[in-house]
Amino acid sequence: MTQVIALSAEARDRAGKGAARAVRRSGRVPGVIYGGGVSPVLISVDPRDLLREMHKPGFRTHLFDVQVGSDSHRVMAKDVQFHPVTDRPAHVDFLRVAADATIQVMVPVVFKNMDKSIGLKKGGVLNIVRHEVELLCRVDSIPEALTLDISAIDIGTSIHISAFQLPEGVRPTITDRDFTVATIVPPTKSEAA
Repeated sequence: MTQVIALSAEARDRAGKGAARAVRRSGRVPGVIYGGGVSPVLISVDPRDLLREMHKPGFRTHLFDVQVGSDSHRVMAKDVQFHPVTDRPAHVDFLRVAADATIQVMVPVVFKNMDKSIGLKKGGVLNIVRHEVELLCRVDSIPEALTLDISAIDIGTSIHISAFQLPEGVRPTITDRDFTVATIVPPTKSEAA
């Protein structure tokens, strides 16, 4: 289910603010690969490669094979810090993951056939309560998105997590209730002056 994206990086020797600034001056983005019971690896990546992947949907749910010299690391993007003025990436953190690891990820919610929805045709409004849902799943089975066809849903209906067909081995982190993801509500009437 989850695609693995190749990303090249260069190893860097020093850690700290001065070393990171030197990497940024050379036109690259400093970063680190950590986790998995192995010592952290300091890296630098090309900002164009990083931005290209960041602008694609699901950046934090995709797996990356980061090539550092002759070593390859299977990772997920954990955090990206941005420069406050230029809004360019200033640092990136990658979390090393094992193929059989179970992780928590935020997966986007997508509603299909909104133009055919009975409730929306009657003037109802789709009120999305959760744009993303936190799921527990194996690294190799992260869904791209949770998709639901709302063509048969009428005004006054609440869409709960149980309405979504979750893949095998995938479950929401909230298990104590059937939480609401979206509702179709009637339009609000404004009084004419």
